Amino acid sequence: MFVGHLAVALAAKRYEPDVNLAWFVAGVSALDLVWPLFVLAGLEQVSVVPGATAFTPLVFDSYPWSHSLAMTAIWGLLLVTIALIAKVPSSAWTLLAMAVVSHWPLDFITHAPDMPIWPGDSPKLGLALWNSIPGTLIVEGAMWLVAIAIYLKTLSQRGQRPGWAFWSLILVSTIMWATSPWGPPPPDGRSVAMFSLIGWIVVPWAMWADRARKSTRAS
Repeated sequence: MFVGHLAVALAAKRYEPDVNLAWFVAGVSALDLVWPLFVLAGLEQVSVVPGATAFTPLVFDSYPWSHSLAMTAIWGLLLVTIALIAKVPSSAWTLLAMAVVSHWPLDFITHAPDMPIWPGDSPKLGLALWNSIPGTLIVEGAMWLVAIAIYLKTLSQRGQRPGWAFWSLILVSTIMWATSPWGPPPPDGRSVAMFSLIGWIVVPWAMWADRARKSTRAS
């Protein structure tokens, strides 16, 4: 998933409206942020196999340190520690940890059976929604639309509306996600990891988008 993960971040804003959206985006994206670093370091492996699934040609051969269910607890604890240092309100810590953990079940739905439960000799699970392009677009797209509506309602209740920074994030994310099944396959796994580093931009972009809210109240 891509926008499906971001959908969780947008919806989480409803429960902690005073916490910048970037924290929740960091939470739902945490596994995908560290994954390319592990691939480039040789600790995890990904292959490009056109036709592996209908939605993506990527085969995740091994990613126990970034994407196992057990490790989501470690990454969640790390994010909460960073949030503590950054003086994010303690009321948001559990939600941030849950945002990190949410990545695994959502990937479980979309991925082929490649999702490990723990590092090492673990069963690998997955419902393979990616085998259906229409199914993926419908399920993930519905999550995306509902989450955007929740975020907009949250702002509206506080007399605010998003600016163009938010809508540019939504537009670019939607285009990247919706067009991905029809793009040319990357040449190799290392190229995939290098390109995936662009995901680090999403966190500061979300911070900017959330700070650029505008008031709807007359001055």
